[in-house]
Amino acid sequence: MTATADTMPVTDLKQTATALIARKRFIAFAAPAVILAYFIYLFFAFDIPGLVERARMDNARILVADSYSYKTHITHDNRNGGLSFAIEGENKGTYPEGMTPDFVTLTGEDSVDIALKAGESAQINGSTLRYIRPDYGTVAVTVEGRDIILDTPDGEVPDWISASNARVNITGAGGRAIVTRARTEVYRYSFGWELFWFTLDSPFYGKGFGELAGLALSGDRVVADKSNLAAMVHDFWNNAMWRHKDVIWAIFETILMAFLGTMGAALVALPLAFLAARNFTRLMSIRFAVRRFFDFVRGVDGLIWTIILSRAFGPGPMTGALAILITDTGSFGKMFSEALENVDNKQIEGVSSTGAKRLQRYRFGVIPQVTPVLLSQILYYLESNTRSATVIGAITGGGIGLLLTQAIITQKDWEEVSYYIVLVILMVIAMDWFSGWLRGRLIGRNEAH
Repeated sequence: MTATADTMPVTDLKQTATALIARKRFIAFAAPAVILAYFIYLFFAFDIPGLVERARMDNARILVADSYSYKTHITHDNRNGGLSFAIEGENKGTYPEGMTPDFVTLTGEDSVDIALKAGESAQINGSTLRYIRPDYGTVAVTVEGRDIILDTPDGEVPDWISASNARVNITGAGGRAIVTRARTEVYRYSFGWELFWFTLDSPFYGKGFGELAGLALSGDRVVADKSNLAAMVHDFWNNAMWRHKDVIWAIFETILMAFLGTMGAALVALPLAFLAARNFTRLMSIRFAVRRFFDFVRGVDGLIWTIILSRAFGPGPMTGALAILITDTGSFGKMFSEALENVDNKQIEGVSSTGAKRLQRYRFGVIPQVTPVLLSQILYYLESNTRSATVIGAITGGGIGLLLTQAIITQKDWEEVSYYIVLVILMVIAMDWFSGWLRGRLIGRNEAH
């Protein structure tokens, strides 16, 4: 007979209670100790001290500033002479001849005064740069042959100046300057994404919203062969700096990649799921083969399939769609087969009693039962694959992922990176809303939520 709390001696009960208390105390002490030891191991395994030591906070500040602002480059050619002014230093953003930024004053053929922020200023006079900080004084940098000569007020090099024989980098509070043997560049940061709407060569550049609204309604044409509204749309759509036309097409490619991959995987996985379901396929060998096929295609990550298919078929959005299709076929096959194994046989028997054939039993007795599960999973994966298609597009050379990668590689156009990231987030939000709306229309929505 098994002893119970009523039949056990008082001494045994006390010993059992003491043992339980001791065990709880041990667990309460050991669990935090193990977790602490694990985090200490991670601290040294991932070389956190070395990572902190290698961190460049000045570069991080520049990157953050580049994401929400733009730079106007004032450049002097130290070899051939001449000055140029450009947004982000790009040829597409170069100021036309005779047009200069409003903070720049030409003082000679090869010299210019630049008003920076935080009370700072700079002067370019041929191959000599003077950078003036009110709290420090004037820093002079001169290019003489193959030498770059740095002159500071106290003869020391402060921490906001990086200097070598080939390059001097000045990072002030109101701007930056870089001097090399080839050129002298002064950067002035300004808030916003310049030239986002119209480029410098557009007749609508620099006009306020009210003025643009008036021009849109005006009958006096700025461009001879177009209405003002059509000319505005044309200049915005064909913006050479921000490439809005290419960006919209890239967004469409990304969504198309996710849609074709997801829907193609569902169409392939559904008939195979019947072969993998125990209650629809009696032969164990067939079930085993189909299930191992599902394990294989979903066991290899989608990025690996992307690289393999890129080698086989070349880059392009279709390659990305095939990679999504292959990976999701395995995932859908497993989920669909499990849904099929849990169907109610009574509905199938009811359809069979009408004399329905096998395909008709599947169509009217099985599919209606599993449709909510199938559609819910398909819509969820469509939403998830919209995000995945961005990364896959960076590898296969298609969609918004390609533009994002190109902008990151330049290491200077971080405002474009921010733009593309914002578009990706909006795209995911839109797909989330669309899949939720479609799920509610097709499956029904729980009113309690």
